[in-house]
Amino acid sequence: MSESDLPDEPEEPQEPEERPSRSARKRSAEALQRLGERLLRLRTTQLERLELPPRLLEALLETQRLRSRPAIARGRQYIGRIMREIDPAPIERALSEHAPDLRARDAKIPR
Repeated sequence: MSESDLPDEPEEPQEPEERPSRSARKRSAEALQRLGERLLRLRTTQLERLELPPRLLEALLETQRLRSRPAIARGRQYIGRIMREIDPAPIERALSEHAPDLRARDAKIPR
């Protein structure tokens, strides 16, 4: 008797993986883009202190150098795309740890 002659074992029905809805994915992407925009407001030294992934740091620094409004918008979208590929939790944690320090510096800057 060969293996092909054996009756197949009944397979347990697999539940389809729950994919997040389109709206949930969009909300998540927008939240990551807002986090990227918060990072864009920081100075170079502050960004380097956060120990960001090199690709993200490079995109942030390049976007900060841009002056054209459409180019800045594309830069923000690119940063959002990079943010979707990495775990944002350490970045949010680092921002919250440095937040009092950053706010104090911003208060000293005349507007």
